[in-house]
Amino acid sequence: MTGSAHPPVVVVGVDGSPDSDTALAWAQGYAHANGALLQVVVAWHWPTSYGYPIGYDGYSPEADAQELADKAVAGLDLPDERVRTVVVEGFAGPTLVSVSEQADLLVVGCHGHGALSSVLLGSVSAHCVHHASVPVVIVR
Repeated sequence: MTGSAHPPVVVVGVDGSPDSDTALAWAQGYAHANGALLQVVVAWHWPTSYGYPIGYDGYSPEADAQELADKAVAGLDLPDERVRTVVVEGFAGPTLVSVSEQADLLVVGCHGHGALSSVLLGSVSAHCVHHASVPVVIVR
Protein backbone atom coordinates (compact mmCIF):
# COMPACT_ATOMS: atom_id res chain seq x y z
CA MET A 1 0.00 0.00 0.00
CA THR A 2 1.08 3.53 -0.59
CA GLY A 3 2.56 5.63 2.16
CA SER A 4 0.51 8.71 1.24
CA ALA A 5 -2.28 10.29 3.27
CA HIS A 6 -4.86 9.06 0.73
CA PRO A 7 -6.78 5.87 1.45
CA PRO A 8 -5.74 2.83 -0.55
CA VAL A 9 -7.67 2.03 -3.73
CA VAL A 10 -8.86 -1.48 -4.56
CA VAL A 11 -10.00 -2.26 -8.10
CA VAL A 12 -12.25 -5.28 -8.64
CA GLY A 13 -13.42 -6.66 -11.97
CA VAL A 14 -17.08 -7.66 -12.22
CA ASP A 15 -18.82 -9.51 -15.06
CA GLY A 16 -21.91 -10.95 -13.37
CA SER A 17 -20.48 -14.45 -12.98
CA PRO A 18 -20.54 -16.24 -9.61
CA ASP A 19 -16.73 -16.01 -9.40
CA SER A 20 -16.78 -12.25 -9.95
CA ASP A 21 -19.46 -11.97 -7.23
CA THR A 22 -17.11 -13.82 -4.90
CA ALA A 23 -14.23 -11.53 -5.88
CA LEU A 24 -16.43 -8.50 -5.22
CA ALA A 25 -17.35 -9.81 -1.76
CA TRP A 26 -13.66 -10.40 -0.99
CA ALA A 27 -12.70 -6.93 -2.23
CA GLN A 28 -15.47 -5.35 -0.17
CA GLY A 29 -14.23 -7.12 2.96
CA TYR A 30 -10.68 -6.00 2.25
CA ALA A 31 -11.77 -2.41 1.60
CA HIS A 32 -13.85 -2.40 4.78
CA ALA A 33 -10.98 -3.75 6.90
CA ASN A 34 -8.41 -1.33 5.43
CA GLY A 35 -10.47 1.83 4.92
CA ALA A 36 -9.90 1.52 1.18
CA LEU A 37 -11.84 3.01 -1.70
CA LEU A 38 -13.43 0.35 -3.91
CA GLN A 39 -13.56 0.74 -7.69
CA VAL A 40 -15.95 -1.73 -9.29
CA VAL A 41 -14.97 -2.13 -12.94
CA VAL A 42 -17.09 -3.56 -15.74
CA ALA A 43 -15.49 -3.81 -19.18
CA TRP A 44 -17.68 -4.10 -22.25
CA HIS A 45 -17.22 -4.40 -25.99
CA TRP A 46 -19.35 -4.85 -29.07
CA PRO A 47 -19.69 -8.54 -29.95
CA THR A 48 -18.23 -9.31 -33.34
CA SER A 49 -18.67 -11.82 -36.12
CA TYR A 50 -15.82 -12.12 -38.58
CA GLY A 51 -14.49 -8.80 -37.34
CA TYR A 52 -17.72 -6.85 -37.80
CA PRO A 53 -19.79 -5.59 -34.86
CA ILE A 54 -23.11 -7.37 -34.46
CA GLY A 55 -26.23 -6.21 -32.70
CA TYR A 56 -29.74 -5.01 -33.28
CA ASP A 57 -31.64 -1.75 -32.99
CA GLY A 58 -31.83 -0.72 -29.37
CA TYR A 59 -29.04 -3.06 -28.25
CA SER A 60 -26.46 -1.35 -26.09
CA PRO A 61 -23.66 -3.37 -24.49
CA GLU A 62 -22.64 -0.19 -22.63
CA ALA A 63 -26.10 0.12 -21.06
CA ASP A 64 -26.01 -3.58 -20.13
CA ALA A 65 -22.59 -3.06 -18.53
CA GLN A 66 -23.82 -0.04 -16.56
CA GLU A 67 -26.81 -2.04 -15.33
CA LEU A 68 -24.45 -4.82 -14.25
CA ALA A 69 -22.27 -2.32 -12.38
CA ASP A 70 -25.29 -0.74 -10.68
CA LYS A 71 -26.55 -4.15 -9.53
CA ALA A 72 -23.10 -5.10 -8.25
CA VAL A 73 -22.73 -2.02 -6.04
CA ALA A 74 -26.35 -2.05 -4.86
CA GLY A 75 -25.64 -4.89 -2.44
CA LEU A 76 -22.40 -3.53 -1.02
CA ASP A 77 -22.04 -2.68 2.64
CA LEU A 78 -19.65 0.26 2.25
CA PRO A 79 -20.43 3.97 2.45
CA ASP A 80 -21.32 5.42 -0.97
CA GLU A 81 -18.36 7.80 -0.86
CA ARG A 82 -15.99 4.80 -0.73
CA VAL A 83 -17.43 3.07 -3.82
CA ARG A 84 -16.98 4.07 -7.44
CA THR A 85 -18.19 2.28 -10.55
CA VAL A 86 -16.13 2.35 -13.72
CA VAL A 87 -17.73 1.17 -16.95
CA VAL A 88 -15.18 1.08 -19.78
CA GLU A 89 -15.24 -0.07 -23.39
CA GLY A 90 -12.56 -2.68 -23.93
CA PHE A 91 -11.61 -6.25 -23.22
CA ALA A 92 -11.54 -7.18 -19.55
CA GLY A 93 -7.85 -7.99 -19.04
CA PRO A 94 -6.30 -4.88 -20.60
CA THR A 95 -9.06 -2.68 -19.15
CA LEU A 96 -8.49 -3.93 -15.60
CA VAL A 97 -4.74 -3.52 -15.93
CA SER A 98 -5.18 0.03 -17.20
CA VAL A 99 -7.69 1.09 -14.53
CA SER A 100 -5.56 -0.45 -11.77
CA GLU A 101 -2.46 1.58 -12.68
CA GLN A 102 -3.42 4.21 -10.10
CA ALA A 103 -4.65 1.65 -7.55
CA ASP A 104 -3.00 -0.28 -4.76
CA LEU A 105 -4.56 -3.69 -5.41
CA LEU A 106 -6.40 -5.48 -8.23
CA VAL A 107 -8.92 -8.23 -7.42
CA VAL A 108 -10.36 -10.64 -9.99
CA GLY A 109 -12.33 -13.87 -9.93
CA CYS A 110 -10.82 -17.13 -11.06
CA HIS A 111 -13.32 -17.74 -13.86
CA GLY A 112 -15.80 -15.43 -15.52
CA HIS A 113 -18.14 -15.51 -18.42
CA GLY A 114 -16.86 -16.95 -21.63
CA ALA A 115 -15.02 -20.21 -20.99
CA LEU A 116 -14.50 -20.65 -24.73
CA SER A 117 -13.17 -17.09 -25.01
CA SER A 118 -10.65 -17.73 -22.25
CA VAL A 119 -9.41 -20.85 -24.03
CA LEU A 120 -9.00 -18.97 -27.29
CA LEU A 121 -7.83 -15.61 -25.95
CA GLY A 122 -6.33 -16.40 -22.54
CA SER A 123 -7.85 -15.84 -19.15
CA VAL A 124 -8.45 -12.41 -17.67
CA SER A 125 -6.81 -13.37 -14.39
CA ALA A 126 -3.67 -14.62 -16.15
CA HIS A 127 -3.49 -11.42 -18.18
CA CYS A 128 -3.79 -9.33 -15.02
CA VAL A 129 -1.12 -11.31 -13.17
CA HIS A 130 1.32 -10.91 -16.05
CA HIS A 131 0.65 -7.27 -16.89
CA ALA A 132 -0.59 -5.39 -13.81
CA SER A 133 1.74 -2.98 -12.06
CA VAL A 134 0.07 -3.61 -8.69
CA PRO A 135 -0.45 -6.77 -6.62
CA VAL A 136 -3.24 -8.99 -7.97
CA VAL A 137 -5.52 -11.18 -5.86
CA ILE A 138 -7.29 -14.01 -7.68
CA VAL A 139 -10.29 -15.16 -5.68
CA ARG A 140 -11.47 -18.75 -6.17
